[in-house]
Amino acid sequence: MNGFDIVMVIAIILFARLGVRLVTGYIKMKKEDEDTDQKDD
Repeated sequence: MNGFDIVMVIAIILFARLGVRLVTGYIKMKKEDEDTDQKDD
């Protein structure tokens, strides 16, 4: 493995973690919105 491969692996791991955080945050926000919609009924 040369330096470029190592940098690419680190970048991929960081982007994957960021994507997971964004998806989980979006799901949590969506669930909270559904909860508030049910409370209004």
